[in-house]
Formats: sequence, structure tokens, C-alpha cells
Amino acid sequence: MRVDPVPSFGISFYYTLWFSGCPSCPILQLKPMNYQTAQDYAAPTLPTILLVEDFDDTRLMMKMWLVKNGYRVIEAETGAEAINIAQRELPDLIIMDVMMPGMNGLDATQRIREYQALRRTPIVAVSAYGADEYRSLAIDAGCNEYVSTPFDPNALAELIKHLISERESSGINALPSDLEN
Repeated sequence: MRVDPVPSFGISFYYTLWFSGCPSCPILQLKPMNYQTAQDYAAPTLPTILLVEDFDDTRLMMKMWLVKNGYRVIEAETGAEAINIAQRELPDLIIMDVMMPGMNGLDATQRIREYQALRRTPIVAVSAYGADEYRSLAIDAGCNEYVSTPFDPNALAELIKHLISERESSGINALPSDLEN
């Protein structure tokens, strides 16, 4: 084996294979490969979820569950931080804790909805308060759905898939000009 640097490409690997004659062996039919770059083999982009939760343990548990389910997760601990991260990252979905110190999740949702690029980003409010009153407050603030804890993980997984696929099928793509109010 030999490894050579290739300017502007990276590294070339050369292998010498020795084998005894077998004209019908598949190895004899191998053809040299053209130059390939890492971009040629880029992994598919994972949907991004902004997870907004002030309790570290809850946020860690949710993050691990979301990553296991195939999502890229970015985190925020406060409503104000959620607004800044959402503007910068343009996530595919936001999971928003309702009750947080300082700016609560409903106020943060209203502020996020002020930005054109985020107006149609699905937001799922999550709270320990299961009353219908809280659900209607979340919907009125701009959330797409309200989930009370403890929740059924399978139901939440289906809800997330549905909201992301609905967003993708509607062809929503943020343009740089959308970043303005």
C-alpha cells in the first residue's frame, strides 16, 4: 500500500494485490476508481430540531431521545436564547418548554413568529400542565401543537415526523431576505 498527497484533492491510496491465477475470479474484473472527494460521499442532512428546555436533566434526556430517532439537535435554555438560535439556525422544528424563568415559551414563540423565515416552522409546546386552557394559550401564541408531560414517546415521534414532512412537502425554504422582519 502507498499513500500520496494530492494537491487540491487530499490523499490517494494505492494498493498492490497479489493472487494466483483465476481468470474467472471477480477480483480480476475490478476497475480503477476515479478520484472521489469526501463531498461525493456526504451523509444525508438530518432534520434539525431546536430543543428549548431550562432543566438540564430533561433537556439531556430529550436530546438523547431525539438523536436516537435521527435528528440533529440544537439546544437553548431560555426563551431569549431560543429566539437567537432559531434566527441563526432556522431549525426544521422547535420543541418549546412553556414554563421557563424569564421569558416563557409562549412569549418566545410569539417573538419567533415575528420573523418571516420562522413563521411556518413547526413549534410544539411541551408542559406539565395538561389543562385544555394551556393548550389553547399555546396555540394562540403560535404553536402548532401542545403536548403535556408525561407524553407517549411514540405519539411524539409521529407528531414530529408529521410536522416536519408537512413542512417539507409545502416547499418552505428560507431565503436570506426572509431573515428580516
